[in-house]
Amino acid sequence: MIRASEFLIPNVRAPFDAPEDEVLRIAKAKMKRVCSSAAGLHFRLYKKSFDARQKSAILQVCTVRVSAKEPVCVREDALVRAGVRVFTEAVPEITHGTEPLNSRPLVVGMGPAGLFCALLLAEQGYCPILIDRGDGVAARAAATERFRTGGALDTESNIQFGAGGAGTFSDGKLVTRVNDPLCSYVLQRLVEFGAPAEVLTRAKPHVGTDILRRVVEGLLARIETLGGTVLYRTRLDEFTEESGGVRAATSAGELHVGALVLAIGHSARDTFAMLMRHALALEPKPFSVGVRIEHLRADIDRALWGDAAGHPALGAAEYALSDTTLARGVYTFCMCPGGEVVTAASEEGGVVVNGMSYHARDGLNSNAAVAVSVSPSDVGGSITDSIEFQRRLERAAFAAGGGDFAAPVQTVGDFLEGKQGTAPSRIQPTYGGGRVRTADLHAVLPSFVTEILAAGLHSFDRKLAGFAAPDAVLTGVETRTSSPLRILRGAARTALGHDRIYPAGEGAGYAGGITSAALDGLSTALAIMARFAPPKRN
Repeated sequence: MIRASEFLIPNVRAPFDAPEDEVLRIAKAKMKRVCSSAAGLHFRLYKKSFDARQKSAILQVCTVRVSAKEPVCVREDALVRAGVRVFTEAVPEITHGTEPLNSRPLVVGMGPAGLFCALLLAEQGYCPILIDRGDGVAARAAATERFRTGGALDTESNIQFGAGGAGTFSDGKLVTRVNDPLCSYVLQRLVEFGAPAEVLTRAKPHVGTDILRRVVEGLLARIETLGGTVLYRTRLDEFTEESGGVRAATSAGELHVGALVLAIGHSARDTFAMLMRHALALEPKPFSVGVRIEHLRADIDRALWGDAAGHPALGAAEYALSDTTLARGVYTFCMCPGGEVVTAASEEGGVVVNGMSYHARDGLNSNAAVAVSVSPSDVGGSITDSIEFQRRLERAAFAAGGGDFAAPVQTVGDFLEGKQGTAPSRIQPTYGGGRVRTADLHAVLPSFVTEILAAGLHSFDRKLAGFAAPDAVLTGVETRTSSPLRILRGAARTALGHDRIYPAGEGAGYAGGITSAALDGLSTALAIMARFAPPKRN
């Protein structure tokens, strides 16, 4: 017998537009195979996705959570037969070490890794200092809007740098392939700070850039309320390791700290160079480059939902496509239903694109990156070679766009036929409010990338009708899909040979999205706390 008070019932299927009460009724019937009576049990939706393989009969596929006021005894074989499993809510297991932490910890970077690391440290009395080279949310949004509409690029505060990290100006996807029970904890904390409650139940949750900005502001305010210090426009320029701590030289002055968390993001190339001078153990890692593809949202909805397209129960359709049968991998990434292509440059003389959606996902177009895998050996083998390869593509895109941060675009038809000059018509590019120039993307990207891109477009068109429509629009270039390096760390999560340096998140090579980066930040905070006692307050 098993004694438990929480259960999950997966694979509860119902028509896509069935009300939640119908889903719970089906779940109760399944639970009666385990317990003779549902009295005293509380049923609620835990996760929901859609199965649209048969467009004439789209289903919602749900997991239902069952809670008992008092633990109940059930037979294990009955659970197995009914497809029910015992559930335990995951929370961080916090322990406090005894080693003195004579100064406050410093967390560099306000992306998900830095935010969640600093939040947990603050909640446990460690009073972290949290810095970012960019601005707070409001000032950063104003800077990015000025750049989008033709103003000057602020190389310190832009879509890559500032409060919330690159994810602030994205679709706010919370999907992750990381199988960590604390994923639900991350989602719950985001809801606590203003994310919609539906992220707790959607199998493919997203927040949207408009709501995510408020969530970031709430997280930062909580950190400050708990005794943390938040400093904007503060870039880490150098550090010196000392006995019992680290002296950090920043653009806003010197800080003496007990531990240094490097949650620097995937685009801090000057910081990468500084770390290489310090002889940290770094290694190049694979990354990807490519373009953004735009379709009409209505076309993608019809391709995936069929006649049910536009039904409010389904929302905007999203896809994730890949092909690993080619000479190198090609896949779609960061798909933004009803979104726009954004101006994501952080250096002068380079054009970079990314995607962004608002929570409603109600824009005219849907877009996604189509990215090709690149191995360090393809571009020279070193970290510097990888970064310079990215830069060359960004500068080539800048030149092809006319040298004023307009982006080069090409219709899919022209790209596949090896010609240029057809102006976008039915599908209008969204980058920079239309600041684009028709160009030949074969002249921007190397042939080993364009050949796989072309093959990928054909492959994806077979999986999703209309993906390679001749009037779909490609915008270049997408080069910041992930960090080109990894900062090696040991079992204690410190950088190899550096006792007080804690690499974390996507920029350190240990995450690939909002949720996985937040998880890595949490784990870093747990490692710091397991080693050190909270610093004494002055």
